Parts: sequence; structure tokens; C-alpha cells
Amino acid sequence: MKETIAEKLKEVIEPNKEKDNLGHVTIHQARELIQDAGAVLLDARPPAKVNGENAQEADIPNAYYMPYPEFYEYADELPANKADPIVVACLKGWFANRVMGYLEMLGYSNVYVLDTNIEDLIEVHKAHAKGE
Repeated sequence: MKETIAEKLKEVIEPNKEKDNLGHVTIHQARELIQDAGAVLLDARPPAKVNGENAQEADIPNAYYMPYPEFYEYADELPANKADPIVVACLKGWFANRVMGYLEMLGYSNVYVLDTNIEDLIEVHKAHAKGE
């Protein structure tokens, strides 16, 4: 029996209803996911939107720079385990939300979007790294 488009979309959207704030996380929640749960951080900003270092260059653990316009080129670098937590971030959430949707369509079930500017997360990471 052929699955309808509505059924496919429901399958992707339903798990987000179980997440607080539909999967959007604060900077503190993102740091907890990265530090405590080993989440992968995907910096989805297009190159023109990167001011300074991207998250990977800033040495955030498990961070990868996968710019939205070329996201498909990085698909082989995604975690093999589709249940591993992933935090996607950009400047305003536009690109991160798109990438979250793509990941969910690919079967990733534990995807979150940073609800603030990724530059703030990079700054917090650097401040904590200096203090350690």
C-alpha cells in the first residue's frame, strides 16, 4: 500500500510534538546536549553569513561546518546512528530549521535547533574554554 504525502509528513512532524518547544533549544540546553549527550553541532550558515570562525573552526566538540547551500555535499559526514542527538544552528534559525527538516526526512529522530545566534554559542564556548 502506497504511503500518502500526508502520512509521510505526519511521521516526520509527530516526534517534534514530544519535544519541549518543538525541538528548539536555548544556548544552555544546546551546551548540555553537546557536552553531556555528545550531540553533534551543525553550523548551517552560508559562507557569506559567517563572521569570524564557524563552529568547527572554534573547536566546539563534535561541531561541523555544513553550510546550507551545499548541505547535500556533507551528507556522508552525518552520524551513522540516526538516533544520535544533533543540534543545528545558524544566525536566525532559517537555515537551521530547513536542515532540521531535511534530517528528519532522512530518518534522524533526535534533531534540535538552536533558538539563538550561533555566534553567541561560539562566544560562550570560547569563554568557558579559557576558564578551564
